[in-house]
Amino acid sequence: MAEEKLFTAGNIAKELGVSDAKVKKAIQELKLEPTAKKGVCNYYSKDVITKIKKALK
Repeated sequence: MAEEKLFTAGNIAKELGVSDAKVKKAIQELKLEPTAKKGVCNYYSKDVITKIKKALK
């Protein structure tokens, strides 16, 4: 079974072509929980990207 690729807020920002701050604000507003957490880094699954993209429009 292949592992699902996870994204940090910074990775999501690069993929969407927006600033990290906009992505972090959208995550807070949508009250999204990270899929995984390593140290201080939060990792989100691919489906979160579409939710954030809609919130930024």
